[in-house]
Amino acid sequence: PLTDQLKNLGCTIHIETSGAYEMSGILDWITLSPKKTGLPKNEIYNVPHELKMIIFNNSDFLFAAEQAEKVNDNCKLYLQSEWSKRDEMYPKMTEFVMKNPKWQVSVQTHKYLNIP
Repeated sequence: PLTDQLKNLGCTIHIETSGAYEMSGILDWITLSPKKTGLPKNEIYNVPHELKMIIFNNSDFLFAAEQAEKVNDNCKLYLQSEWSKRDEMYPKMTEFVMKNPKWQVSVQTHKYLNIP
């Protein structure tokens, strides 16, 4: 597999996935970013190093909490606002994190840098 070749070259491999499809290969860091329209396969929940939840509306906080219950205890938990809703969602995300300190707020850096 490609990941074997990359590891032989000394590369570190990070993948972000919705978890809806089977994964393979040697991966150093796995970010799980579930989507409501295609939930992760059950077996993926025990492998991610971080869980990244995109917050578009208030119901996404419940979805985030439900997904966090399924990952291992060492998994880092991040909330990111959907870009077009950031002004509305950042205050709500801050409030959520203050009440749920295992979560952290993250930003979509590529959006701030105007990288498509």
